[in-house]
Amino acid sequence: MSRPPAGRRPWLTRIGWLLLFWAGGVAALALVAWLLRLFMNWAGFSS
Repeated sequence: MSRPPAGRRPWLTRIGWLLLFWAGGVAALALVAWLLRLFMNWAGFSS
């Protein structure tokens, strides 16, 4: 197996995947926080 020549594109691809996973993690945490807040309001706890 041969590796592709080192260049700018693989670096940008890695940064792109990193940003994609970071944004996905932030979105998942936001969703969990929203669901927790919804559940707490439904249970009668309000801020």
